[in-house]
Amino acid sequence: MSVLLSTPRLLTPDGDASPGWVLLDGDRITDVGEGPPPRRADHALTGTLVPGFVDAHVHGGGGASYDAGDVDEAATVAATHAAAGTTTVMASLVSAAPSELAATMERLAPLVTGGLLAGIHLEGPWLSRRHRGAHDRSALTLPTPADVDRLLDVGRETLRMVTLAPELPGALDAVRRLADSGVVAAVGHTDAAYAQTRAALDAGARAGTHVFNGMRGVHHREPGPVTALLEPAANDCWLELVADGVHLHPAMLRAVAAAAPDRVVLVSDAMAAAGASDGDYRLGALEVTVRDGVARLASGSGSGAIAGSTLTMAAAVRHAVQQAGWPLALAVRAATAHPARMLGLDGSNGPRLPVGSIEPGFAADLVVLDDDLHVDRVMRDGAWLIG
Repeated sequence: MSVLLSTPRLLTPDGDASPGWVLLDGDRITDVGEGPPPRRADHALTGTLVPGFVDAHVHGGGGASYDAGDVDEAATVAATHAAAGTTTVMASLVSAAPSELAATMERLAPLVTGGLLAGIHLEGPWLSRRHRGAHDRSALTLPTPADVDRLLDVGRETLRMVTLAPELPGALDAVRRLADSGVVAAVGHTDAAYAQTRAALDAGARAGTHVFNGMRGVHHREPGPVTALLEPAANDCWLELVADGVHLHPAMLRAVAAAAPDRVVLVSDAMAAAGASDGDYRLGALEVTVRDGVARLASGSGSGAIAGSTLTMAAAVRHAVQQAGWPLALAVRAATAHPARMLGLDGSNGPRLPVGSIEPGFAADLVVLDDDLHVDRVMRDGAWLIG
């Protein structure tokens, strides 16, 4: 049975339709139009209708995390972010021994093949010790061919992204192996020089993990990884940004959006405290303290480094627009279409319909934002979760 929605404002791949309408059939979008609906709408919405958000980098939420591979905790994380408009969510795992990561991936695999999770992202263990951030130093290792092949084999239907430091011995071979297997290789937690980052891009790396954070800084004689990732020569490389007011100054958000608006990807990098209260948590093996919504390593676990965020994608969109001055259409693309393309979720590559856009053939994943860009209603697979 078809359902017709009308809305005063609709953001589609073709631009801003004001007003607009969307026709649904079960879990999919079948038609989209601008102007008055072709018949009386079944639901006359208020606010701005956008695609459901796609979070490519999230570790937890609602007091739960993915690291233990517990199915109930993973479901809590997904439900917490879905309530805030993120209808497509990845499971990001922090650094651990390859054998532990393999076991966790196997436990989470049914949630990926069943469509609750979009895939698995390994953030480590092949990271720089100097820029490890909130990763356990003892878990960091080199990307040996045996470990790369083992994790690829375990994750053959579920692994979508791997973050690694390209300066490590064996890393460029790992990038090639990942790329050849259809997995997004991302440059992150790295002390790579400019030339080493360029070599990784040439080898097939296609993303920068939370750009600026966990990376060697920019210097006028050694431009470092950020400059290589931002250059026009890296025009097929996606740029993750954590827009929470803690990880990046608004001026940096503006600079990246001005340099590469078609490649920006908003991510939450959320840990367990997202959608929960301040308190003491864990991120992998490390203790984390959350105060005033800011997550940092506890004194016994490190130097007070930022340990993920308590962000949601809706809050990231709001911050990018209201604090950094991004146009709403750009912020929405960076939270929907761009991450979907980065992960290959805008086609038929997965257990669900394509996501990240309001167009025929895509999943009926929709979010209604009010005038202040807060989430008013959330739909996933044609069913209202909120509103």
